[in-house]
Amino acid sequence: MYNLHSPILENVNNEKLVVVVNKHNLTLDRPAEYQIKVPGDLKELLSNWSMTMEVEVEEVFSDLVITNLLIEIDQAGLQGLLRRLYSLGLPLILVKCIDFY
Repeated sequence: MYNLHSPILENVNNEKLVVVVNKHNLTLDRPAEYQIKVPGDLKELLSNWSMTMEVEVEEVFSDLVITNLLIEIDQAGLQGLLRRLYSLGLPLILVKCIDFY
């Protein structure tokens, strides 16, 4: 049984696991840094959006280009960004929370 209030957890096999406790928690209203990857070269299109983000385009193969976005945003903003990408008909390759504050 896990005890979430202890910095050392024991699982059912009595193995000890050390947990690093962060004083900050990921919440709906606190910004976090996300990495998002979608297919295609969207650098020019995204430059017109009113969001501040880092945009890199990488050529994976000669016929496959991926746009990599790094953005600091809260959960509501993330949902809005994902909806905008969905409205463009872009499948998501990756959505990853890199860091939270």
